[in-house]
Amino acid sequence: MAFGLFKKGEKKEAPAPAGPHYHNLRVKQVVQETKDAISIVFEQPEKKISYKAGQFLTLIATIAGKEVRRAYSLNSSPVTDADLSVTVKRVDDGLMSNWLPDNVKAGSTLKVMEPMGQFTTEFKKENKRHLVLFAGGSGITPMMSIIKTTLVEEPESICSLIYCNRDIDSIIFKNTFDELQTKYEGRLHVIHVLDNAPLNWQGHSGLLNHDMLAKILERIPDWGMDSTTYLMCGPEGMMKNVQTLLEARHIPAGKIFKESFVQGTIDKENKKEAAPAAGDGPRAHEVTVRYDGQEYKFVVEPDRTILETALDNGIDLPYSCQSGLCTACRGRALSGQVKLDEEEGLSQSERAEGYVLTCVGHPVSDDVVIEIG
Repeated sequence: MAFGLFKKGEKKEAPAPAGPHYHNLRVKQVVQETKDAISIVFEQPEKKISYKAGQFLTLIATIAGKEVRRAYSLNSSPVTDADLSVTVKRVDDGLMSNWLPDNVKAGSTLKVMEPMGQFTTEFKKENKRHLVLFAGGSGITPMMSIIKTTLVEEPESICSLIYCNRDIDSIIFKNTFDELQTKYEGRLHVIHVLDNAPLNWQGHSGLLNHDMLAKILERIPDWGMDSTTYLMCGPEGMMKNVQTLLEARHIPAGKIFKESFVQGTIDKENKKEAAPAAGDGPRAHEVTVRYDGQEYKFVVEPDRTILETALDNGIDLPYSCQSGLCTACRGRALSGQVKLDEEEGLSQSERAEGYVLTCVGHPVSDDVVIEIG
């Protein structure tokens, strides 16, 4: 196998994007879900894109002369939907999240990176489990994909969704969930929690607290600890609150999974601190990256990340959020030490296995070798 080497000071023409990694997709339809949320439905290309329920697509657009990438979870299911669909919610000062609703229409073409993400599970027809899902706002997107897939692929499994929103008009997919509850009666339970509830609201309102959670758990089936898995996706504050409440009920950490990547978080300026290094002050370190059948060597300065340096040298590594949350840039450190500015995107087991995120990673030794893909 031929390897391309990269040394400090050398320049190499950027390799063309590998065929399987990028796609130009035609927009079939734009659905106005709520006042500030849309779903973009893409036509599957002739060679269909495969993906897993819970994964995301990275959308790539040129905005004000600069390439911008953002990851959006797929709300479509690989077993129930012919097309690919993502949901985008406007957020204050969100560059891509505001550009997409204003500019994308049926017939538009968008460049996307292949589906990625670890917030998924293996579906088996013989599975008999209870998925308890907590979602807030646009964090419902991967949950929709997981729920639709579970209901079809696992006829003995059930889903209970606790969905928190600002008000009744901000509930994304409300009608769809009503239809699914009717179609799969007894197997899907949806419980809405609103910050600002109307006067005739019969459900829960206010902040999800211990007493409210206890009442909610009384309403959904109790399948026991061994058969129940808890998933969460939404604003970081909501997820921390839910995790604290579940821990107070002695739910094992291994039964709780969360998708930390949410719209809005990644649209903020990513503030990085210079990575500490051994010796007399911070210094540069050489890194070896193996990706897509190539090997690259380059030197990373202490105030730069591995991804930033690779992109500066024309190496087209996968990435999306650049905030350490979406895991599109995930790789495994085969040797050496890498310090991360943000570890939230990786699970404890992934960190133990040596996985790192190049977008927030700084080498702190000279023997760092990272394998991506």
